[in-house]
Amino acid sequence: MDLAPYLAALRRDLATAAAPGGPEISRAAELLAGSLDVSARLCLLEVLADATAEITSKLDGPTVEVRLRAREADLVVHQAPPEQPAEPAPAPPSPPTEPSGDVARITLRLPEGLKDSVERAAGAEGVSVNAWLVRAVAAAVPGATPPPPGRTGRGPRRISGWAQS
Repeated sequence: MDLAPYLAALRRDLATAAAPGGPEISRAAELLAGSLDVSARLCLLEVLADATAEITSKLDGPTVEVRLRAREADLVVHQAPPEQPAEPAPAPPSPPTEPSGDVARITLRLPEGLKDSVERAAGAEGVSVNAWLVRAVAAAVPGATPPPPGRTGRGPRRISGWAQS
């Protein structure tokens, strides 16, 4: 979209409005029009961007965007891809009733305050945060067998005592 005709019309309107004031006012209006060119161009681009956002919000699927190329604005319409029929989600597997020994890793994001509480609770029981969470999840899932109490991690175990050779 060429913005130049709109800016030229704005300059003409300003010159017409200043003409009755005489040559000095007309010259001032001409200078003012030149300095307002960039500001008016930016204002028009903002109007186009706001209009495309409003149009997109009212459409069901397609989107409209403004692309700037040099000093010109291009309006681009993107069609929404055809919707694929939703496949039914597979049924969740039933929880194992006996520990299988297999271990799966997940990422869990907790609010900072809850994380601190979990760390304190695990520390009070003398277990790792992971062991505490495994027990808490197993207790919350119907039919799940909680792990045996005590150390459940795979880390090094400390052995104390003495040996004689």
